[in-house]
Amino acid sequence: MTLYDIFYDKNYDEFSLYDKDSGMEFLKSDILNEMDKYINEFLKSHYVSEINSDKHRICITTEKPYQFDAESITKNCIQWIKKWFDKNGKQCNAIVGISGGKDSSVVTALCVEALGKNRVVGVLMPNGEQDDIDMARKLVDFLDIMNFEVNIKDAVYGVLNNLPWNGYDTSEQTIINLPARIRMTTLYAISQSMNGRVANTCNLSEDWVGYSTRYGDGAGDFSPLSNLTVTEVKKIGKILGLPHELIEKVPSDGLCGKTDEDNLGFSYSVLDKYIRTGKIDDLELKEKIDQMHKKNLFKLQIMPSPNFYHLPKVPKF
Repeated sequence: MTLYDIFYDKNYDEFSLYDKDSGMEFLKSDILNEMDKYINEFLKSHYVSEINSDKHRICITTEKPYQFDAESITKNCIQWIKKWFDKNGKQCNAIVGISGGKDSSVVTALCVEALGKNRVVGVLMPNGEQDDIDMARKLVDFLDIMNFEVNIKDAVYGVLNNLPWNGYDTSEQTIINLPARIRMTTLYAISQSMNGRVANTCNLSEDWVGYSTRYGDGAGDFSPLSNLTVTEVKKIGKILGLPHELIEKVPSDGLCGKTDEDNLGFSYSVLDKYIRTGKIDDLELKEKIDQMHKKNLFKLQIMPSPNFYHLPKVPKF
């Protein structure tokens, strides 16, 4: 964080730019016509996070813009997956639920880079008819990995048709979230039979506002994308050489027929900018995002339990 002061005196039409970090001062009389250009270039390369002014003085608090190094982060993700499997499942396979969207595509490609294609298994799980199933098939063909297709429709309706409500109605949220939980159960069934570890494919943007199903797509054994926004995941997909149509596929939950942004009421680009910079123009939207974040934090936290201080402490490993 660097503080710059720009002084303006109406009587002498004189500016000066003072860098408090370096102690250097630039006068308009010294740099003449270069001043406007200098200020414009300066403002392009810095975020203005605060402006205070009075009659003669403008104080601008700035910070250098956040820059995402996609190549470096991609390499780090691949190395992280390698190390995680070395520690938590040598020779185990990565089991990934394949939707055909950017998240499952990027996670699968990262696992292929880290473990080799022979240790990555893709699982396609349509709920009856799935209009975009061809995108999921395109990914497994592109990466040339072992894959299975398991239709979960019978399992979903098997549960819904046998719920003993005794006068209660099945809620819309139950109907929407049940397929995600059936899919995760399917992944663990395959994982346990194939010496596997289940990949979580949620990203930071979704997790930030609780846009995941607890014990559904929010579950898993390892999570390569949970600290990366939607914007950043797309950039990694490009580095990995994934087909454009998989990276840019309009995100949807695959459950209620709406896009993510329809359900959320705002775009991922706005959310991602807010997450990384704290900047958002619409204050009502800021309040909405903040409330969603606070309301859904429990999904990211360890299950709470009481502490009994009089009991002996359990050993730590």
